[in-house]
Formats: sequence, structure tokens, C-alpha cells
Amino acid sequence: MVTIVGSYNVTPNQPTPKDPSWLSDSDQNGVLGHVANVYIYEANPNSNTIERLRNSLSKLLVYYYPFAGRFSLTKSGRIEVDCNATGVTLIEAKTSHTLDDYGDFSPSKLTEELVPDIDYTPPIEEIPLLLLQFTRFHCGKGLAIGVVISHPMTDATGVTQFMNRWAKLARGEELNPNEIPFLDRTLLKFPHQPSSQRVDQPELKPVLQLEQKKNARWSGALLKLKSSQVERLKKKANDEPSREGARPYSRFESIAAHIWRCASKARAESGENSNSNHPTIVRFSVNFRNRLLTPPIPENYLGNALARTMTPKCYEGDIISKPLGYAAQKIREAVNAVTGEYVKSQLSVGLGQEQVDHIRAFFMGQGHGTKPAYARDHNILLTSWMNMPVYEADFGWGKPMQFTLAHVFQQVDRVGIFPSPDGDGVVVYLNFETAQLQLLKKLFYADMYVSSL
Repeated sequence: MVTIVGSYNVTPNQPTPKDPSWLSDSDQNGVLGHVANVYIYEANPNSNTIERLRNSLSKLLVYYYPFAGRFSLTKSGRIEVDCNATGVTLIEAKTSHTLDDYGDFSPSKLTEELVPDIDYTPPIEEIPLLLLQFTRFHCGKGLAIGVVISHPMTDATGVTQFMNRWAKLARGEELNPNEIPFLDRTLLKFPHQPSSQRVDQPELKPVLQLEQKKNARWSGALLKLKSSQVERLKKKANDEPSREGARPYSRFESIAAHIWRCASKARAESGENSNSNHPTIVRFSVNFRNRLLTPPIPENYLGNALARTMTPKCYEGDIISKPLGYAAQKIREAVNAVTGEYVKSQLSVGLGQEQVDHIRAFFMGQGHGTKPAYARDHNILLTSWMNMPVYEADFGWGKPMQFTLAHVFQQVDRVGIFPSPDGDGVVVYLNFETAQLQLLKKLFYADMYVSSL
């Protein structure tokens, strides 16, 4: 059980610009609500830790001042940020559980207590865009920092950069010029293109969805892949001769293909997939900072610099029966589809009436803005943090011992790939229907050592 010790509204410690902040289509086309992750430390916090966190956060918000603002709805139905410096919420808490009670910190009701709970009953215009929770574990050993941020404000890269900058200031250091966030989102403002000039965008189209399983529950798990196991998967994916001149499948392509295959097998063994010709797709986003566009988007760009993509049409029976390289090739095709023209086309499509209606409903309190186009129906939402420096968030008490998403998501099959805290391989986050997850966990390691055919 978590007890709130104190709740603090933290504002920038200097005056900041008041002009509204425009949000790009990339910011508003995804989840509109908040997303949560959590950093776990083995440190023993001292009595002035919360004061140090408050002061350094207040200093950082001078650079990240849009985070201290609030959303507003324009007449055209777009979201913008009212940069009113109202502040972000920092919660101080303690839990009756010890560090060891959480095991490997697989997402559960326990980990959900380590991040702020969002109350969506007030008007959206009054809800903080960023909430943080500092939690002390029982018996004085260990602490957690939970992060809950409104997704339109930034993507995973932006969150990671924010946390690492906050940690640096908390250690008493100053930011370098290249660590100051780039705030001008109009870099992603492109003129509206007629449909005849656009690159095809299948990932923006809705997919057929199964009815929700009323009594089914989803669960989360964290599974480790050592570097040697990752290399084994790469070798397995590259067993079949590739086309001349093609590069070998990467870590990401091989791991994603392995997870996709295991999930397909788990569905088949659970009895859900009785039809091997059932379509299956994997959806994910590609970060286009510093690449694809001319001029390039800066690495320190604050916002969602993401292009959404999806694997081409294929069937679960083929993912199961064909070599791992087959699934890896489908992942590659989704990655390769994201070109500069593809990104520009995606950003020039506009929000569309359906998304504008979704935004208006969000402001009217009719949902938390988490309507996914990929829900259920043998689809997987994949997020990769594997190259992000999440373990650089050292606030002066050492690097995190674990980083993960905090929540279990219902009615959605989700996967995350994170760097391993010890630098050896990766950690895979799995969020699947509970019965299927148990099968998937067994297949995850066993399938690695089965012949590729």
C-alpha cells in the first residue's frame, strides 16, 4: 500500500514565455492521454532528497516550460499548449512494501502504485501535463521515480532526455547547450497534400477488431534476453540466404520477429487461433530525429518525432511455419517503408474528422484518449526503447536498477524492448491475455533453440 506524504506544485524558477505552443499532427494522432513508466533505484534516500528534486525540477522547467502549461482546444479542434506556467505535480510517497516484494518489477497492481494516478474528472484544461512520484520503499532500502506524461507533449526520446537532464541538475551540474530542448514544433508543419500526391498510409487506416472478451484479463511480464541469446536469434533469423547485397537482420528485427512468432504460437496453442489464415500485423513507430527530413529534426527536438508504420499483410500460419527470417523480413519492410517522403506525407494528411471528433470527445470527458487502432484481433503494438539511455538517470544516488512501463493494459497486446540494466542484452516487456502470456513465456526461451523450420 502506498501512502502520499506530500504533493507539490512545481513551477519554473524564472519567468517563461507565455505564447501558446502549437502541436504537430504527429503529437495529436496517437494516444491523447498520459503514459507512465517507472525508474527503480537501490539507493537509501536522505531527508533532503525531495527538496533537491523540487529545486532541480523547478530549474529544469525554465527550459521545458511547456510541460508546466495546460492543454487548450482551438476553434478548429486542435490541441495546443497554454504556456501559463501553472506547474507540474511532484508527489512524495512511501509504500508498505519492501524492494524485494516487487520481484523483477513486472507490471502489476503493485507497480501501478509507484506512478501518479490520473484523475480525468476535472476539465482537461486543468489537468497537469506532467506528474512525478518519488516513493520510498519500506525498511529504508530503495526508491522509485514514477513518470506520467501526456503523450502529445513528447515521445519516449523526449521523456528520456528530460529525465536525464533532471538527474544532471539534481547532481548539481549544469546543462550543456546541446542538452537544451528544441521547442519549435513548426518544423513539422507541412502544407496539406491532396490525396493523389500522398504516399499510401495503411497504418493510419483502422483495422477490423474482435469483440472484447468480457471476462478475459491481461497481465504483464518482463523477460531477459542476454547478449548471447540476442546473437542466437540474429543467427537464426539470418539462417536462410538473403537477397544479394542485403544486410543481415538487425537485433531489433530479429527480436521483434521472435516475439511475433511466439505470440502467434501461443494463440494457436491456447485455442484462440484455429485459423492459420488469420491476418496478423505488428505496428510500431520510427523515430525520425536527425534523419529522413531535410533539414533534419534536431536530436534535442521536444515533441513526437515519430512516423507510424506496420508490417505488410501476412498470416499467422506463415509466421509460425516459415523460418524466423520470414517474420524478420516483414518487420524490415515496415521499417524501410518509412522514408522522408513517407514522413512528409503522414504529416500532411491532417488530423482527419475522426481524430478531430476524438479530440473533442477527450476534452468533453468522454474517454481518456487511449483509443488504439491496433486493439485485439491478433495485432501487436511494439515499442522499442532498446537504444535509449534510460540508465543514465543518476540523481546522485546511482543509476537505476530497473526501468519499465508501470501499467498492465487491458484488451491490448503490447510489447516493449528495453535496454538491460547490466548492459547485457535487452529486457522484453510483454502485455498479453493472461492464459496466452503463460504459454508465451514458455515459448519465449524454448523456441529460441528450435530449428528455424
